Amino acid sequence: MSENAGVSSKEPSGGYQLRVVQEVSLALLAKEASHGYQVRARLQLALGPLAEALNAGQVYVTLTRLEKAGLVTSERIGQTDRPDRKVYELTAAGRERVDEWLGDTSWPKPAPAEFHLKLVAAAAAGLGDPVRLVDTQRHVVLAGLAAAQRAALAEPDGSVAALLLEGVVLRLQADLSWLEACSRYWTSRKDR
Repeated sequence: MSENAGVSSKEPSGGYQLRVVQEVSLALLAKEASHGYQVRARLQLALGPLAEALNAGQVYVTLTRLEKAGLVTSERIGQTDRPDRKVYELTAAGRERVDEWLGDTSWPKPAPAEFHLKLVAAAAAGLGDPVRLVDTQRHVVLAGLAAAQRAALAEPDGSVAALLLEGVVLRLQADLSWLEACSRYWTSRKDR
């Protein structure tokens, strides 16, 4: 990831949110060139009521940053009855970044919002099979669950680490239940 294109996922939540908006914006541009309002509308559709936390100007600022980083290009399109529109399109580097993001199985936040947006963007832009992405994520979570369970069993009864590991195990079990719901949803969408 280019340093001027975003922030590290290890930064506070504001930096994380900026990175997520960058990645999702790139993915939403993968299908077709779009103007900022279209990208923002797609984000709002994918997030539903959670979109209220998305600052109206954040998408436009993000698109400008992505352009400066060489991940998108823009072109002004004239309109007869309105001001010109700036339409953004992915560069080769932008497409590569989208591919890397879709392949990333890390899950840095407890809320599954980023993974949900990844599924929506992949389906909307025809970038990948959401069911396959869910299966890939499920394998990663299962491996993490097995490791956490082994570590929890190795801890002495009543240790504070055992309590933490119990929380990790429960979280991963909940993640698996949610991934099952995602799989059912996206599988049913295929059948339509």
